[in-house]
Amino acid sequence: MKSANKEVNQLDKKHFATNAVHAGEEKEFTNRPLNTPIYLTSTFTFPDLDTAEKTFDFERSDYVYTRGNNPTIRALEEKMTALEHGNDAVAFASGMAAISSVLLSLLEKGDNLLAHQVLYGSAHNFISEILPRRGVATEFIDLRDEKVFLQKIKAGVDVIYFETPANPTLDIIDLEKIAKYADSYNIKVVVDNTFASPYWQKPLDEGIDIVLHSATKYICGHGDALGGIVVSNDQDYIQKLKFGYMAEYGGVMSPFNAWLMLRGLKTLALRMDAHAKNASQIADFLVSHPKIEKVYYPGQKDFADYQLAQKQMSGFGGIVSFEFAGDKEDIEVFLKKLKLIKLAVSLGDTETLIEYPFAMTHRGYAKDYLEKIGINANLIRISAGIEDVRDLIKDLDEALA
Repeated sequence: MKSANKEVNQLDKKHFATNAVHAGEEKEFTNRPLNTPIYLTSTFTFPDLDTAEKTFDFERSDYVYTRGNNPTIRALEEKMTALEHGNDAVAFASGMAAISSVLLSLLEKGDNLLAHQVLYGSAHNFISEILPRRGVATEFIDLRDEKVFLQKIKAGVDVIYFETPANPTLDIIDLEKIAKYADSYNIKVVVDNTFASPYWQKPLDEGIDIVLHSATKYICGHGDALGGIVVSNDQDYIQKLKFGYMAEYGGVMSPFNAWLMLRGLKTLALRMDAHAKNASQIADFLVSHPKIEKVYYPGQKDFADYQLAQKQMSGFGGIVSFEFAGDKEDIEVFLKKLKLIKLAVSLGDTETLIEYPFAMTHRGYAKDYLEKIGINANLIRISAGIEDVRDLIKDLDEALA
């Protein structure tokens, strides 16, 4: 039975920005360091055999081997648990390590997965190609279509997976509604919260079972470390995921990367405010430009899912997508003319990045399917950084000219 676990969430009354700085790091380390140290060790020792045996029986929380647990990584897991209002978390080597491990932990041969039709390219490939080879039936639909969604789950579904906002069209999926229907059919729901971050959205509070992130993006925030994070209110599930999948498949995060994530999270609240402010102004500029046919930004009142975004998000995020009025050659010229904004596949960094999903992150999709779900050959995605927005708009304006 799902539970938003709001009683547990209310035990810690600290505000988000305070938890982003302090949660998980208030430990009695030797010499009382201000910041959590980097534990660059593969192995931890025991004072005696009795301690070792109790640790392996989970009667003690001592550390054994970094592939299973490490103090620096643990601090990151505890901080993300606090920020997402969860019970516990597991860190992974990358966002895809987190996604694949979660889905493999929930699905067996003969099971059925239902996913939203718009997903990050590698997540889509894992669901459409790798899971079916392991006997899992997968299907992509528009989860915003309530009638079709209900028909599918009545026919039998074991897991529902989606991003909200979705990459790159920024589709907003109703978290509360999906969780409510899934609960009545005993379906597990997994949500990728990368685009919103826990600053703008907390899926577990809406009854979602599992929330995950590509921590490489906003959690890190500086484009210098790979990582993934999974958070849940189900402690037993987290234990299973950590020691039955993360440790056994070996997708362990580096302690150094965990330290970089801890550093990045301290400024998450400040950065997300700056990302969203810049994204909103970039969207306003693009809406009024004659060479732009359509703008996708949840904060725009004519955005298809604007009302739902207002309801379940506390802010609209730092991603803007738009359709360019021209052909691929025009797009190539535009992208080449940009000086400040960099062409790259990632997002969530302090630098503003731009990418062309049709030929980059989503090129693995069939071209006719891309057109069907709204990722056409004119769609471009911007991840607004934290530079002065006047310089960003000037760069866009000159390149469009």
